[in-house]
Amino acid sequence: MTIALERPTKKSRSAQIREQLGYPIIDTDVHTQEFEPAFLDYLAQVGGAKIADSFRDHLPGAGRYRWFQQTWEERHTYRTARPPFWGRPTKDTLNLATISLPKLLHERLQEAGTDFAVLYPNLATLAPQIKNEEMRRAVCRAANLYHADIFRPYSDRLTPIATIPLNTPEEGIEELEYAVKELGLKAIQIPGYVTRVIPGFEKYPEEVQREATWIDNFALDSAYDYDPFWAKCVELKVVPTTHASGMGWTSRRSISNYQYNHIGHFASAAEAFCKALFFGGVTHRFPSLRFAFLEGGSAWGASLYTDIIWHWETRNPEILQNNHPGNVNREELRELFIQYGGKEFQNRFDEIGSGLGFHGKYFAPEDPGELNEFAAAGITKAEDVRDRFLNHFYFGTESDDTRVAYAFHQKANPFGDRVKAFLGSDSGHWDVPDITAVTSNAYSMVERGILSEEDLRHFLSIHPLELYTSLNRDFFKGTAIEKAAEEYLAANTRA
Repeated sequence: MTIALERPTKKSRSAQIREQLGYPIIDTDVHTQEFEPAFLDYLAQVGGAKIADSFRDHLPGAGRYRWFQQTWEERHTYRTARPPFWGRPTKDTLNLATISLPKLLHERLQEAGTDFAVLYPNLATLAPQIKNEEMRRAVCRAANLYHADIFRPYSDRLTPIATIPLNTPEEGIEELEYAVKELGLKAIQIPGYVTRVIPGFEKYPEEVQREATWIDNFALDSAYDYDPFWAKCVELKVVPTTHASGMGWTSRRSISNYQYNHIGHFASAAEAFCKALFFGGVTHRFPSLRFAFLEGGSAWGASLYTDIIWHWETRNPEILQNNHPGNVNREELRELFIQYGGKEFQNRFDEIGSGLGFHGKYFAPEDPGELNEFAAAGITKAEDVRDRFLNHFYFGTESDDTRVAYAFHQKANPFGDRVKAFLGSDSGHWDVPDITAVTSNAYSMVERGILSEEDLRHFLSIHPLELYTSLNRDFFKGTAIEKAAEEYLAANTRA
């Protein structure tokens, strides 16, 4: 027996707000969930039945879920971080079904007052972190095939990301070329890092190797030269975005409290990647390439932007000379210690080096390259930081995250700039149980005086248009907002 479900006929408040605003709303981070039986068919097609069976028994990222199989004694012994649980809003069946059914999502997106959405399927965000290379590459390839197929009929309003593994640049380039050239996908997600075993610990058992790791952010002190991959992104006109997780890092390793581990972890992982791109000089060597960081909010981006400028102003190569140990007038210093020092200083002045850090051979490298840590980024003045940072980095922010005010606080931000925050609703997860509330949540920040109307336009429309057309002017061609994108480009074309 088929039950006919009645759909709402009255426009949602979000849809009404969209009509009032009069410009397109672009959501850059809508989460979807694969229908596992169908996905397994794709995986078997790509990697064979053995891979598909192994995937079914050992889900990607399963290492994160050891906690559920362990006793409390084992959790204490191995300090296993408590992972996510109950991550989907299940009380409303319609919202639950929306994240897995493309046709329904396409319909409800319009009810939400959203014109276009970039989709981050659940599996696609996990797949690049699979340790086994054969499994990782097969799952990424199958995920890209599956999502390209199921969302293709709805491309006027929905576009899924291609998930790109990056354990090596060659691996990334191969999947990137396939996703763009063969499948026609135009948005991509890369991992924000790869966890590698510290070389000195590779001789130890697996249990030790699992803990003795370092974070490779692909740009600074990396195990490989990732410039060929960045160059391929430019060539294929795709913007790298990331949805990196910092769960289990350093202090985020509570064995009993997921909320403790969750708070701030997206921002932490994104900041690590962002700093590596900046200090590693990627935005200097690839001036047309933009990056986006999803789900971590934008307050950290505003803070990092200000902090880098502050570090330049206090630690640039010229001003750093004020700290050179060779500057010390030791005779004057001796007199001051004699005059003002107590008995504990008597006849011990020659030992002072270890206390005040004047051992130049240890702390004053003579190689100018070691002194100028801004060299790779091409920084010669504070304005260069703005050019290498502000013009390259975009920050996905949820519609109810009032901390976005920091990104748009032009009086406080260096040079009176807006940091490039844009809407990334995170709908489909536990914190956004109703997709139709996204636009109204965002607009409430104007009503409460947190954002101006112009700030909101940058947040909902201008910044995502700017990002996705930065390399591919045809990104929105054939979509519901094609005309609006053309108008934006016509008004913002650089001479």
